[in-house]
Amino acid sequence: MVKSTLNIQSVTATKSANIIINFFSSINRIDDYFRLRKIERVKNLPAAIPGFDLEDEIFQNYEMSPDDMNIDVTQTDNKTFDTLLEKTASFSPDQAPGKELKLVVKEKNTNTILGFIKLGSPLINSKPRNNYLGDVPDLPIFNKRAIMGFNIVPVQPFGYNYLGGKLLALICCSHKVREMLNNKYNTEFCLFETTSLYGNIKGTSMYDGLKPFLRYKGDTESKFVPTLGEEAYFDCKKIIEDDVQDDIIHKGASSRKMKITSKMISLIKISLKESNIDLYEKFVDAIKKAEGVTTKKRFYMSDYGFENSKDVLLGKTDTLIKGQNYDKHNLENIITWWKKKATSRYNNLKAENKVRTELEVWNRDTINTIDIIR
Repeated sequence: MVKSTLNIQSVTATKSANIIINFFSSINRIDDYFRLRKIERVKNLPAAIPGFDLEDEIFQNYEMSPDDMNIDVTQTDNKTFDTLLEKTASFSPDQAPGKELKLVVKEKNTNTILGFIKLGSPLINSKPRNNYLGDVPDLPIFNKRAIMGFNIVPVQPFGYNYLGGKLLALICCSHKVREMLNNKYNTEFCLFETTSLYGNIKGTSMYDGLKPFLRYKGDTESKFVPTLGEEAYFDCKKIIEDDVQDDIIHKGASSRKMKITSKMISLIKISLKESNIDLYEKFVDAIKKAEGVTTKKRFYMSDYGFENSKDVLLGKTDTLIKGQNYDKHNLENIITWWKKKATSRYNNLKAENKVRTELEVWNRDTINTIDIIR
């Protein structure tokens, strides 16, 4: 059981503050942060996955037209999923909170991977969501029916050549994925939401241009401290817990890493304000700078074609009513819609001799050559 009041000694606060200041010192933009985290994660990846040659498993038939592709979506508990996602994604969160569904999207003719999807419980609060609903929802009711996309990652250059990011986003809005969620959690989902990864540092998002399946609903608030890197986080956590002889946050808490980070920052501020005002001011400045690195993210939602999702999410009714766009969310219709867009994209690139053919996989050799924003 966590003590009701925690206090740390000055020496503990000093050590922890310097670790955090040092971690954020080289970060000026969100892409600096992503690259720093990516370098740290790549260093911890195994050099190879036993029995798995990643390059052979990823789609590389760049002569294939989208019209000839046969798309398949499968749920997986494969132990290599997170490693493969890490090798493919520019950035991936530590763990999706609450619910979790991991999906692999494949091209069946070549039996190769097109991308990865990781879904989880929505974030606790969202201004665009509240504006859309017209009220702040009761979270237990809302969370029972809603899901969030935390990783929607096409392999590259499939994503570039064929609008692969849009394909995966559309799949998230499909009844096939909704039914997978329904079966796993014994409920009827009626809302999918996600955010752009790079916020306003990049002018467009792969989620744009996907109406009526997915719609932009505004920008999120941006003022929060980015998650510490693994080494900085665990070093600070150990120093503080050794001092207080207790857990910083109780072990069963949701979003525990975020809450521990917030609590550590608070404890450091309280201690330094009384013992070392110069370091306190330096630490506060470092935290403010870190908050400034985060950017507003574009927020997107899909109601899967139901006309009364808002009422269900607000607990006004339990009965979902199909709207005029409901059938459009069938996977077959979504794939047909994507193929038309992807074929136009692919043919234009081919005519201009701009089809990319070099596989992009994150590893120790490519960490400084692949663009973190892509």
